[in-house]
Amino acid sequence: MRKTVCIVGAGPSGLVAAKSLLHDVPSGTFDVTIFDAQPRIGGLWPLRSDDGAGLVHPLMVANQSKHTVQFSDLAWEQDAPELPRAWQIGRYLERYQRRYCQEAKLKLRRRVERAELVQAPTDASAGSRWWVQTRSDNGEVEEEAFDYLLVASGFFGKPAMPSLVPRQPDVPVLHSSQYRDLRSLLGNLDGKGGKILVVGGQMSGVEIAGTIAGHLSSAVNSPQPSPIPNPDSYTIHHVIQRPVWVFPLFTSPKPASSAPPFLPLDLDSYNLANRPQPLTNTQGHISAEAASTVHSIYQAALRTDQSIFSPHVAVKSEDTEKPPYLAVSDNYMNFVLSGLISVSHGKLESLSDNVATVSPLKEEVGAIAAVVLATGFEASSSVSFLPATVRETLSESPSHLNNTLALAFHGTHHPAVPNLGFVGFYRSPYWGVMEMQARFVTALWAAGGSSSPSLPPAIAAALSGDKSIERTLALRTDPRASQFPMGDYAWLMQEFAAALGLERSPPLGEMPRLPPADKEMDILTPARYTAKTFTPEQEAEVIASLQQTKDTAWAGIASGKFVARAVFRSLLGEWKLERDLVSKLPSHPSGHFSGTARFLLRDGTREGRESEFDALQKTADVDPVQEYLYIEEGDFKASNGLTFRATRRYVWRYNEKKDKLSVWFVKTDDQKRADYLFHELDFTVPAPEKREEGACWEATAGHLCVEDFYSPSYRFHFESVNLKDWTLAYAVKGPKKHYRIDGVYRR
Repeated sequence: MRKTVCIVGAGPSGLVAAKSLLHDVPSGTFDVTIFDAQPRIGGLWPLRSDDGAGLVHPLMVANQSKHTVQFSDLAWEQDAPELPRAWQIGRYLERYQRRYCQEAKLKLRRRVERAELVQAPTDASAGSRWWVQTRSDNGEVEEEAFDYLLVASGFFGKPAMPSLVPRQPDVPVLHSSQYRDLRSLLGNLDGKGGKILVVGGQMSGVEIAGTIAGHLSSAVNSPQPSPIPNPDSYTIHHVIQRPVWVFPLFTSPKPASSAPPFLPLDLDSYNLANRPQPLTNTQGHISAEAASTVHSIYQAALRTDQSIFSPHVAVKSEDTEKPPYLAVSDNYMNFVLSGLISVSHGKLESLSDNVATVSPLKEEVGAIAAVVLATGFEASSSVSFLPATVRETLSESPSHLNNTLALAFHGTHHPAVPNLGFVGFYRSPYWGVMEMQARFVTALWAAGGSSSPSLPPAIAAALSGDKSIERTLALRTDPRASQFPMGDYAWLMQEFAAALGLERSPPLGEMPRLPPADKEMDILTPARYTAKTFTPEQEAEVIASLQQTKDTAWAGIASGKFVARAVFRSLLGEWKLERDLVSKLPSHPSGHFSGTARFLLRDGTREGRESEFDALQKTADVDPVQEYLYIEEGDFKASNGLTFRATRRYVWRYNEKKDKLSVWFVKTDDQKRADYLFHELDFTVPAPEKREEGACWEATAGHLCVEDFYSPSYRFHFESVNLKDWTLAYAVKGPKKHYRIDGVYRR
């Protein structure tokens, strides 16, 4: 007899749960209904670039690549960016729902308000059922009975707001998930400026501080009118409890190389070739020795303790016995270096008028214009519809944000409530683990529960040795708990696969060989774990996904793809510039320039790229391109003894689809606007033997200006992910000009 299942939530967890219940067991085993209070599917992930109503900014760039942010049997479109934006992830989920969840009854705009366990009145042996009450957004109430209830309403229930914030604060206060733009944060202020206080030093704190800094930089340096008055009068003050390692979105698997290749962060992180097998859990309780080891790995990957940016973000030797924390941001560290973001250590103790007090030193941070709280999320609201007795059984603890519920076998169920399941109810819900949780709950229920004699032996063995509940409860009070205590991603995938009898498939053909193991890359993605029930169509999606991962790995390692992106990211901020000019024509004096060069980040502008903008508007897309306004200023001392002030401006752009870095002239009558293309940089991959000799990344270009030809050549010296210094030389030849310029840029 077909069993009915109520799924609460139509985000990625709810959709993958529905797919598993409908496709991973014989057809007709389960009848699935999905409820969601929103008018759309997607959960946190918006479906449109202008949908700002949810908890995730639609233009936010994912901090995991498309190879990780996916399910096993649906590949991303071939032209999808390596790091999709939030609304693009929503569109992926929309495709997934159309492909695999059409048989489920989807009931949007219906919030689950109450679920009660009710004994079947006519057959005591049938066990209890869930009586579920829902309310539509127009107030209509419906009730329905289900055999099973699956909670996929998410760990990120609602923003966690500290009680110390006054009910009517004197300055704007909002949660980081609510920030959308400067106008909504500061637009009602008088433009006198001040500090934007960002509270919270983990993932969301670093990310939102970097985002707001980028918006301020764009408002100051864009040719468009600023969305707020006097944007240059604002700075960001970031309060963190302790230093956190900040990685950019693209890192290098060869950080010691003088010409390092680059890949999306997670491809190197999930390279199983660098880990001993079988995998052990690296999360949970972190000993001082284990902490020190991971800190050293992070420092080796970045080739710095971060003191090059500021002493306030440096991970000092006394910090390395504490469990390491990690955050991801492309621009945060360079904004710290530039001074737009200042950092202090402590905990927000009070907020009164426009002054914040930070403990333990009672430091006062004054002249606050607005406060953004990156204080995480509380998950209890996501299970508020469950009976109090059930929540007590699950050891619900709203105060423990990372361990709100104590659930068995890696967050999937509780043996005392056999017809209640969970998918995605934990912090850092990597999509592969969500899919494994859904498969596990499906297999458990299809077999009749954990006490059923028909339970597959592998699942029975996994359950018999499971200590997830005890581990969760212990970690709640463990001062050495890791940043993401549920478990190591790769290890969780291994444990679920063993319980489900799934084999990890090999990569699709030969992969690049990398240090330190000197083995072929073995990148963990959801597509590596396929179900035995997959159809030929699903297998084709698996092959397409594995091919994308292989192509990305080879492109980054062998062809220098993403180097232009890494250069562009690392240019942000101010450089010391020394330049020699040697002219062979008496009409153009030789001399030396000494000054600064500033790369000022801003949103992409239309000039020179009108066709791109028109194409984006036709698809209702948003231009994802950022660019720099380049300003150099200094003194030129000519060989004839004359000294004069000199300045010049360009616009630097990175095109992600073309993986091209380009330099543009500015208009003479509006020097914030691009005019026409100066040149595009063509990077050359150094020969392996030259890399051993310390070769750096080189790029060349060419530009004909009337009759004179410019031949720029670049040399970029990296220290892991960061540019240490770089050079730019021009050879200019023609009937009117004949000279050479050699410039050196240093931080």
